[in-house]
Amino acid sequence: MTAAFVLPDLPYAPDALGPAMSLETMTLHHGKHHAAYVAKLNELVPGSAFAGLQLDEVVRKSFADPQAQAIFNNAGQHWNHIHFWSWMKPGGGGAVPGALERRLIDSFGSVEAFRDGFVKEGVAQFGSGWVWLTEEADGRLALMRTPNGENPLAHGRHALLGCDVWEHAYYVDYRNRRPDYLAAFLEQLVDWESVAARLGQASGATAAG
Repeated sequence: MTAAFVLPDLPYAPDALGPAMSLETMTLHHGKHHAAYVAKLNELVPGSAFAGLQLDEVVRKSFADPQAQAIFNNAGQHWNHIHFWSWMKPGGGGAVPGALERRLIDSFGSVEAFRDGFVKEGVAQFGSGWVWLTEEADGRLALMRTPNGENPLAHGRHALLGCDVWEHAYYVDYRNRRPDYLAAFLEQLVDWESVAARLGQASGATAAG
C-alpha cells in the first residue's frame, strides 16, 4: 500500500545552505525529524476520520479535534517543514522583491523593522515552536509565533514565511544562540522570491501531502 504522505526531496543539495545551515543540521532535520513526522502520520491516519484527506484538511480538522492531537502534531509539522525547505535557497537573503518590500514597509514601517520584529518574535517563543510572517484577509502583513507544531493554517491565516525555532533546527550550528540563527535565516537563507510569490493568497494555499 502506498503511503498517503511522502517526505519531499530537498529542493537543493543537503550541504548547499552552509555555513548558515550545515550538512549535519540538514541531515538530522530533514532526514530524521521531518521523516519521523511523515512516518508517524502514515501510521496514525489510516482507519481514522482523516483518512483520504489532503494534508491541509488534516491540519485544519485535526487542530479542531481535541481527540486528534497526535495526528495534528505530526500533520502540522509535516506541513510546516514542506514550506520551510521551500522558503530557503543557496545564496538566499539579499534584496526583497519590490512588491513584497512595499507591503513590508506599509505594514511595519520599514524592512528593517520587519526583520527586527521577526527575530524578536522568534526569540520570544518559549520552548519549541515557529515564527511566521502572515498575510491577513485585510491585506496587511503581520507577525505571529506558535508553539510546537501549530501554524497559521490551523488558525485560519495565510503564511508567507516561517522559521522553525525548535532546538533541532539550530543547536548544532548555533548552540543556544537563537537570535543569531534567526538573523542568519533572514540574511543568508530566505528565498524572498518564493515568499513574494505567496502574496495575494490570503484565502489559503494548498500543500501536497
